[in-house]
Amino acid sequence: MVTEFVQSNGIRMAYQEFGDADAPVVLLVAGLYNQLMRWPMEFCDLLVAEGFRVIRFDNRDIGLTDKMDGAVAPSLFRLALSSLLGIPVKVPYSLNDMAADTVGLLDALDIKSAHIVGMSMGGMISQLVAGLYPDRVLSLTSIMSKTGAFGKGMASFAVARQMVKPIPRGTSALDNSVKTRQMFGSPAYLESDDDVAVAIKAEFKRSDNPAGYLRQMAAIRSAPNRDKLLKSIAVPTLIIHGNQDLLVDVSGGVETKKQIPHAKLVRFEGMGHTLPQPLLAKFADLIKQTADSTLNSVS
Repeated sequence: MVTEFVQSNGIRMAYQEFGDADAPVVLLVAGLYNQLMRWPMEFCDLLVAEGFRVIRFDNRDIGLTDKMDGAVAPSLFRLALSSLLGIPVKVPYSLNDMAADTVGLLDALDIKSAHIVGMSMGGMISQLVAGLYPDRVLSLTSIMSKTGAFGKGMASFAVARQMVKPIPRGTSALDNSVKTRQMFGSPAYLESDDDVAVAIKAEFKRSDNPAGYLRQMAAIRSAPNRDKLLKSIAVPTLIIHGNQDLLVDVSGGVETKKQIPHAKLVRFEGMGHTLPQPLLAKFADLIKQTADSTLNSVS
């Protein structure tokens, strides 16, 4: 598959697209330190079969999109302290900047509006796009994400600790990454360690930028509560969340539904913080239903 590049918000962004160029667009926004391939090709194909033009892309600081080299993020400890005490901290960029990148990609591709689908951090970015750029969004799907409300969508202690602790002596970066991803995997749809390792190796081979992880994490941790903005979202909204999500607790999805008028929440038993292959067709169908409700609301 071909990776193409455009200038967006002053950044050279990498993207891939599939389907009929004249079809309604589904724009897939990836999560923290997730390259565009975290949106499985099977899922993209399912959305194309539903009649969409599908675009997936690398956020800033990840994959083949420009890195913000030279910008130093605060330590995770300082970020946690600032969040706890409510003291602002200077970060290299914000989630709002990443939302502007997303809209800039639409501009560069001459796309007036799209169905925005985001997972995890990408869900946060998608919420901002829907709230700040309402004329660019036909529908919103927020997957395993949260609103920024205190105490909602929190990681379990074990997962939070694993995400920030140094790699143990004698453990490879690959093995540590496999362990981390398996900790917040979907218990009813567990992948083998070997399959997860193959996927992570492909990501490492394509691009590896640990400093980008810290800068993206800083954008998340410094983001304010989006409750007020979410109340302004008027487009059809779908929220998908797993009941066994140990990275972003399901309370994050419940709170998102509470704040967005008329949003629909679909919870999946046995789903953690992954996109389980057996559920991909159901996700695509739900997104199509949400998109169709957009057409019904304007007819």
